[in-house]
Amino acid sequence: MDELARKVGAALKERGLSLVTAESCTGGWVAMELTAIPGSSDWFERGYVAYSNAAKREALGVAADTLKRHGAVSEETAREMAAGALKHGRGQVALAITGVAGPTGGSPGKPVGTVCFAWARGSKISSQTKRFDGDRQGVRRQSVVHALQGLLQLL
Repeated sequence: MDELARKVGAALKERGLSLVTAESCTGGWVAMELTAIPGSSDWFERGYVAYSNAAKREALGVAADTLKRHGAVSEETAREMAAGALKHGRGQVALAITGVAGPTGGSPGKPVGTVCFAWARGSKISSQTKRFDGDRQGVRRQSVVHALQGLLQLL
């Protein structure tokens, strides 16, 4: 994970871009990995941990209707989280993660291990849903790795 974070930092720095993160189920783990790298202030702008629906609405501008219609764990919510991170932050690139890390909280349609991601650069936003196996820590770890891999692909 450390090497992946370093690659992300190098890619951002090389392009003169800064990153904003919007995390829910990972609780700031992506931001922690990235800011552990010396010099990360050159390319990491800020991170939001928006765990509750209220935080997603207030800090990132996720629409109440989006949360009601699609739920907190949805690509629609992840996309709005990423867009909100760009709007409220000062970065040019954003990533967002929202999911069910477990061991409780899952449903038949969104079982434990369901995680939604979004990556944004300017007005271009892509999103994806993944299903990870494992315990809470394992789901969160896999989510961080996938988010960073997706960011490298975006860059």
